[in-house]
Parts: sequence; structure tokens; C-alpha cells
Amino acid sequence: MAEPDTEMTPQGRALMERLRTFAADYTDLTHHLAGWLGVHSADAAALAEVLYAEDAGRPLQPARLARRIGLSSGATSSLLNRLEGAGLLSRSREHADRRVVTLRSVPAVSAQAGHFFAPLTERVNAVLDEADPALLAAFEQLLGRLHEAMEDVIDNIDDLVPPRQ
Repeated sequence: MAEPDTEMTPQGRALMERLRTFAADYTDLTHHLAGWLGVHSADAAALAEVLYAEDAGRPLQPARLARRIGLSSGATSSLLNRLEGAGLLSRSREHADRRVVTLRSVPAVSAQAGHFFAPLTERVNAVLDEADPALLAAFEQLLGRLHEAMEDVIDNIDDLVPPRQ
């Protein structure tokens, strides 16, 4: 069997390094959010996912949150209990199928989070305002394709990667 191609072009490596650095920066910001909220980093990461999903108009259910933050359903349930107990999150049954639970930040937390993220939002908007709209559209498309590639690997990891010897 031929060896898999594990080399990237220099530009591909540089782009992946920038994306990895951005992801690490996001994790660092989440740690600061945790301190600001007075909760564990995993709890803050979960709350951030709930806030982002609400902002995008696609509220999360517990199973989707568990996948986004890499926890089991049981660990996610415990985390949600902590967030709910801290008055940061609520669970509701908004769907026609009453078994479906929707996660929502409480209104006060949503407003406070806006203040926390405002400095980043201002800086990101300033960077984006300077960029060529065509470049941003191409970059958005590229990021979407990179996400699809990553999601495909994650969804098929057992078929794509042989067991470790």
C-alpha cells in the first residue's frame, strides 16, 4: 500500500498555522470569558457555543452542543446543570416535538456577553472593513470548504485512519 500524502505546500502550511493560531486564540479568549463569568473553561466554551448559535439564529440542542465541545452526553448534561444552576442558561421545549430541548442563554447573560465580546467585535469589524469584499467572499468560501473537509474526516475517521499498531 502506498504511503499517504502528508505533505502540504508551504502556503497550505502557513494557512493551516494561521488557522491553528486563531483557534488557540479563541481558546484563550474562552478562558478569559470563564474568569469573567466565574465558571470553568468548559462551561464558558459551552455557553459561548450557545451564544454564537443564538446569534446565528440556529439555537442548539444538547446533543449538538456535546459534539461541538467534544463531551459525552452525560458530561454535557452535568455541564448544562451547572450553567442552569448558575443562572446563565435555560432549557426549553420550543419545538413541535416536545422531546426536543433547546438551549438558550438567559437575556441578562446575552447582554453581558455582548459587552465582553465588544472589543473583539470592534477590532474584527475594523479588519474586515479594510478588506476587499471579493477577497472576503472567496475566503468565506475557502473556510466553508475547509470545514467540509474536516467534517468529512471526522465523520469517517474510522474508515480513513487505520488502527494504531
